[in-house]
Amino acid sequence: MYPLAKSLAVAVFCALLTAGCATTQATPEPDHSGPSPLTASAALGDFGTVDYCSLLNVAEVAPGAVAVPTFESCQATRGAQTIQLGPLAFDSDPNIKPYAYPGPVPDGVAIQQSAFNDRSACTRAITFADGNRVDLSVTDTGNDQAARCGVADAAIGSALAAVTANKVGRLTFPDRSWGRVAPCVLLDNHDLDAAAGPGSKPTTGLSGHSCIRGKVSLKLTVETAESPAPPETLGGRPARVRTAGAFCLVDTTQPAPGPPGRRELAEISVVETAGTANDATCALARTAATSILPRLPTA
Repeated sequence: MYPLAKSLAVAVFCALLTAGCATTQATPEPDHSGPSPLTASAALGDFGTVDYCSLLNVAEVAPGAVAVPTFESCQATRGAQTIQLGPLAFDSDPNIKPYAYPGPVPDGVAIQQSAFNDRSACTRAITFADGNRVDLSVTDTGNDQAARCGVADAAIGSALAAVTANKVGRLTFPDRSWGRVAPCVLLDNHDLDAAAGPGSKPTTGLSGHSCIRGKVSLKLTVETAESPAPPETLGGRPARVRTAGAFCLVDTTQPAPGPPGRRELAEISVVETAGTANDATCALARTAATSILPRLPTA
């Protein structure tokens, strides 16, 4: 073959080879960098230390309101109006329905509403992609439901803005605080077998500050309203016993760190599965308190 023809043949062969290689390039990997559904753990972090008042911009939502953080919620009061944000919940609530919230919502999050007690309350829920939700309610003594729900929607917007801006604050619990106590440890005791029910086992709440064992439950938090019941002594501590529907409750408190007058609260409850709580229910609640209260640390 002549040199020129040989060169042309090689050039044509290389061109064909290059074109052939171009048609067999690997398909690019799909782009997964888009938004992902927001879960409660990604939004809030450690459930046991969330400062829910950091999600409620009181100056914008309810100017003049006084906000008090508890271990698993925030309660803000302004006159006769109360805004409560929290606690975190997972259980099904048949009263919660879809709601066309007018503001922006992160991917995977749903804003819902409840018609329960809508003559004095406006209730919303922020439900995350993993099914966990933060409940919110606005209650007062007036008749203006539209105004209540306006405050509720503003509170929802405040909470979503704090979450998306990574501005969720944390609670800190000093030594001897009941915020450091694992409540299920206190319920895992044979002294509670009769009150809780045979074979019952403790189950902790999402925040880690509450526990249920059969018919007995224990919640550790911050007191927002003093019980009107007369004082008595149970387990060596001052306590108050009262009924509320099917429940008999025993409360005791101790001074809490922070602003003067705040107190940590331990609330023990026993449910009457047959209906309304009665003297027998409260006898079981007192027995449970006598076992549980001495084991709480003293500030």
